[in-house]
Amino acid sequence: MTSDTPKLIALLSGPDQRGLVAKVSNWIFERDGNIIHADQHRDHEEGVFFQRVEWAIEGGRSAQEEKDAFRSFGDSIGMRAHVAIAGKKPNVALFVSKSDHCFHDIILRWKAGDYPCDLKLVISNHETLREASEQYGIPFECIPVTKESKSEAEAKQLALLNGNEIDLVIMARYMQVLSSIFLDTWGKPVINIHHSFLPAFAGAKPYHQAHKKGVKLIGATAHYATADLDQGPIIHQAVTQITHGNSVKDLVRKGRDLEKLTLAQAVSWHLENRILVYENKTVVFD
Repeated sequence: MTSDTPKLIALLSGPDQRGLVAKVSNWIFERDGNIIHADQHRDHEEGVFFQRVEWAIEGGRSAQEEKDAFRSFGDSIGMRAHVAIAGKKPNVALFVSKSDHCFHDIILRWKAGDYPCDLKLVISNHETLREASEQYGIPFECIPVTKESKSEAEAKQLALLNGNEIDLVIMARYMQVLSSIFLDTWGKPVINIHHSFLPAFAGAKPYHQAHKKGVKLIGATAHYATADLDQGPIIHQAVTQITHGNSVKDLVRKGRDLEKLTLAQAVSWHLENRILVYENKTVVFD
């Protein structure tokens, strides 16, 4: 196997049954594949099996051919299979508003080579981050959103996403709720960072809510966006301790670091094809 040997990553989920690991490994072996890494998990309460397997294609077949063949194989054994070609970079768009900490953090990690993706576009409902985006060399589109213009604004956003062949949207503190029509029409993953430890303090001003409640921990939650506000499958969470002496301003300051790190980790796992979503939960493979 050489560095340019094509590789696939498959995520499988479905009803647990005997011999699934053997069936998968035998299929790869019989097609001259070489397993690089494999991990699996069983939800004992639900009786659902999950597996992530990465392998090199050494039989002379193309990556696309093997990708299609493995998906058909997954169907034949009653498993839902998502298959990605390793090294194929997805196109990503950032949605932002005025806050810039997650915006800068994601872009700098991408520029440092931490993310195997192409960051194609920044979309905002404010002009605040235009100059910074253009300094990074990333196209910036401002689409103001009001209650009256929301449907028109989302139509423009969808046109930009489709026109740039975007595969993933990252809401880097984009302070607008994406409608169910937008999410259904888009039909691709959207990762959001919410500045609380969900399900506590969903919605607006969570730090103010936390301060009012007198909690001793605050957190951040990265999750996939769904039509239900702040209720999507959770990818990653982090917390930090606070005291009665902390003001709302202190909570916001402490929370920013949590938000950056939590969102960054969630994006990394997604781009590395380590996340399986089922029902409203996730399995995140090491």
